[in-house]
Amino acid sequence: MECFIGETEFRIGQPTAVTIGKFDGRHKGHQKLLGRMLEFKRRKGLKTAVFTFDMSPITRISGTVQKVITTNQERRDNMAKMGIDYLVEYPFTSDVIHLPAEEFVREILIGKMNARAMVVGTDCGFGYQRSGDAALLKKLSGKYGYDLEVVVKEKDCQRDISSTYIKEELSKGHVEKANQLLGQPYAIHGIVVHGNHVGGPVLGFPTVNIIPPEEKFLPPFGVYVSRVLTGGRYYGGITNIGEKPTVEKNSPVGVETFIFGLDEDLYGKTIEVQLLNFERPERKFDSLEQLKEQLERDKEYGLSYLDKENVLC
Repeated sequence: MECFIGETEFRIGQPTAVTIGKFDGRHKGHQKLLGRMLEFKRRKGLKTAVFTFDMSPITRISGTVQKVITTNQERRDNMAKMGIDYLVEYPFTSDVIHLPAEEFVREILIGKMNARAMVVGTDCGFGYQRSGDAALLKKLSGKYGYDLEVVVKEKDCQRDISSTYIKEELSKGHVEKANQLLGQPYAIHGIVVHGNHVGGPVLGFPTVNIIPPEEKFLPPFGVYVSRVLTGGRYYGGITNIGEKPTVEKNSPVGVETFIFGLDEDLYGKTIEVQLLNFERPERKFDSLEQLKEQLERDKEYGLSYLDKENVLC
């Protein structure tokens, strides 16, 4: 996949099928849009291209960090997994904020992204003050010579599947429900860093640690059954999200995972930790011995869950 990150002076040379949006979570609704684009690729030989911004418009306008289910890097990873050909993360500048809707279509989608087909949701919005919508794209399709498909939103029990809905479920610790809406496990990607080295030598539970960026939306602090992708293979594990209050003070929020059946140095490597089930809240223990006893119970819980659900494939 070729990425244009923060660039305004580019042009995709091959004809494309384009979609636009934030794609936070790449949930079932997003997958429906992307699947329709891939159909254009199969039927008409068009390359697939996704337009999004390099940061949340709310973050840019308000100056406060908008929490996201998938970070920019995670979105790139997800799009590459799906076989998308081009990803454009356009800079959200004053110029693009004030760009009229038709100019956005003509200059960016047609002029820079070489769109010959567009796939959008019924609620799409673009251009100055979101004045552009699916109806305008339909009106302009004859003028600019592109095919248009408008995709109806996916629903769950009469409610639209959205990033907001998924965040609500995650905030309650309802990981399995969030994963159902996502159509895939909620995941945290990151580079393995050194921790406090207590897990292995002291507790007998060697772990890998990643530090999520500030904008990453996290579920409640606690212990989760997880699935870890590394080296093209999935491994089961138990993951603690939080501040490790028993062994550290004022530590950064981290994602610490004990991986079942993997004895390998992962420092400096990128892994993907997928959460499958919420076991218990994070808590502070009176001693390391109490923590170790609880970790043994966590391990048993995780192995039992993974064996029952058969998710390591």
